[in-house]
Amino acid sequence: MMGRETFLIDSNSLITPFRSYYSFDLASKFWEKMGIAIKSGKVKILDLVAKELLNGSDDALEKWLVSLSVEYIDRRNNQVISEYRRILDYIQDNPCYKTEALTEWSKSDIADPWLIAVSSVYHTTLVTFEAPNKGLNSNSPSKNPKIPDVAAHFDVKTANLFYLMRQLQINLD
Repeated sequence: MMGRETFLIDSNSLITPFRSYYSFDLASKFWEKMGIAIKSGKVKILDLVAKELLNGSDDALEKWLVSLSVEYIDRRNNQVISEYRRILDYIQDNPCYKTEALTEWSKSDIADPWLIAVSSVYHTTLVTFEAPNKGLNSNSPSKNPKIPDVAAHFDVKTANLFYLMRQLQINLD
């Protein structure tokens, strides 16, 4: 494995490949290598992301995650909570966001602000398929904050799954 970069993964970076193009029966190598990367600590999973993935569906993705038997990052530590508050303050005070943006990101089951907070504290690259809002401005505020936009303000690097795969040499061979 190359480099020292560590990754924190958004649920969409596991759900999308599972549902769309890396099903377990066609791309078992992807899941095997991703499991190794998670077990080695190069890829980390937030407790809220695990909760979203371990939703009782009893599908192959849930079974795979359970089989890894890894510890998830617990968001409930003082540094992360402090950074989480800063993120919500930023959403509240930024004229590019509507009140609904803060309301949505303040919900207890929304992982996005927690992912940014954890990535900021632990200096990980946040892996998500979310794209930045190219038209974000105060003349037309958004009610849907996007991870890349908010993460950039907090100097958190974001990347997509394919970047992670290239960095960790996770291929389908």
